[in-house]
Amino acid sequence: MEDKSIFKSWVPNWAIIIILFVCLLHSMILLGVYSSNVTYAASFLDIEAEDLQFAMCVTYGTLLATILIESRFSNYFPAKTYLMMLYVLIAVTIIASGYVTNFAVFIMLRILEGILMALPVMILRQLLVERFNSKNAIIVGFSFYYGSLLLATPFIMNIAVWFLDHYDWKYMLYVSGMLQIINVFLILVTFNSHRITKKIPLYQIDFLSFVLVLTSIITGAYFFVYAERKYWFESSQLILSLIICLITGGLFIFRQLLVKRPSFNFEVFKYANLRIGFLLFFLFYIARATLSLCHSVMFTIWNWDPSRVAGVQYINGLGNVIGLVLAAIFLMRSMATKYIFMIGFALLAVYHFWFTFLFVPDVSLSDILIPYVLQGIAVGVLFVPLVLFTVTAVPGKLMTSSGIIGVSGRFWGSTIGFCIMQNAQVFLNKKHFLKLSQFVTGENPEAQQTIAATTQSFIAKGYSADNANTLALKKVFTTVAKQATLLSDMEIYTVVGYSLVILVVLIGLNQHLRHTANLFKKKIWIS
Repeated sequence: MEDKSIFKSWVPNWAIIIILFVCLLHSMILLGVYSSNVTYAASFLDIEAEDLQFAMCVTYGTLLATILIESRFSNYFPAKTYLMMLYVLIAVTIIASGYVTNFAVFIMLRILEGILMALPVMILRQLLVERFNSKNAIIVGFSFYYGSLLLATPFIMNIAVWFLDHYDWKYMLYVSGMLQIINVFLILVTFNSHRITKKIPLYQIDFLSFVLVLTSIITGAYFFVYAERKYWFESSQLILSLIICLITGGLFIFRQLLVKRPSFNFEVFKYANLRIGFLLFFLFYIARATLSLCHSVMFTIWNWDPSRVAGVQYINGLGNVIGLVLAAIFLMRSMATKYIFMIGFALLAVYHFWFTFLFVPDVSLSDILIPYVLQGIAVGVLFVPLVLFTVTAVPGKLMTSSGIIGVSGRFWGSTIGFCIMQNAQVFLNKKHFLKLSQFVTGENPEAQQTIAATTQSFIAKGYSADNANTLALKKVFTTVAKQATLLSDMEIYTVVGYSLVILVVLIGLNQHLRHTANLFKKKIWIS
């Protein structure tokens, strides 16, 4: 690829790198703008946590499916025209979504946004990698990029909280749309209108494979996200979605095995390192999903306001930065990936064990500071090495398929991780609430004393005896519910902690994790 012909001669290399990074960060906005804006979801779409998660799954799942056909679009259009057109469409889509109040229409927009998020990313990453002339430069560059994605959640959440405190939420979408227009301007000024690849007709795009895999992904995500809410196989909707997922997924696999030029090459699964990389990505995202329980406790048990929770997440982000720096140092020094993975997952285990003792009715920020930072460090240490390990595990001709595997591990890990945490918490909450309630409804003298004292306090405030007794019982059972939540989170964190210890031991014993990722040899990045 002749990258130099793409950019105008007066643009220095350092400016090109910055421009490409800025253009790549649009995905941070598309992934985080709605999931961070709880007020929007509650007020305008009347949706709950499951709906928010499903909307995120739709966007990320569509991105995953679009990777299959992206290259055909980027090969057909000149890069400058292609990218400018995409960013204009992204801006229009983001702003238009501010006027949507119907959840079904909202989901359709999220599908469109997933497509638009995937299409420019591949060509921009490839252009970016070509700007680096050493292994260390590649490591630093992509540590910065993936670090930006990791910091997207606290960054977008803080912006959302600030906008909701000072302006209408729609202004945040207007600003997001304007950022895309800035991308259009940067590309207009710095890009030439030359082609970087041979033009391939659009009629050869395998749209059938795209539709099959997208249908399978969305219906599969629907099954896992709504499993607890709709009582699993008691719901005909969930049964239907699972059947559709399996049928379309099977047809996609069958088609790829039959066609002459498949969109996805199943030969990648012959490589043990890729299979291990996918599994580690999957387990990593499941373990990472426990952080949502921690944030939930901040809101519901410790009663921290949204702005404080948003600010606290920067502490976790600081841990991400520290972890990314450590990972970059490890990679530059060619440390075996086995040891990097062991360090990262061991830190995650320490975080889970430490936080088990912090699920109490009230804590100070200083109490959670160290383990909260440790979680961020662990994620930072693992993320980039996992990406590189998965992508470089196969020959160059299979790079696209290996990248899809990496994205799949992240997608299904986060989706199933949400499902596991949600179901585990509901099940354990019920179990602990029933046990603790026995001490309230029985002949426990301490419980009766507490109820009597609480009743008297309400009577003193002017309530009648009956109303005061009802309010006292409600207050006591609210306390019991909170205690049940804390006990549930303690159990979940303990189980995940021990599971991570077992994983660290298995990684240590694995014979396929002995090499270091050869980054400089394979300069194609699509994971």
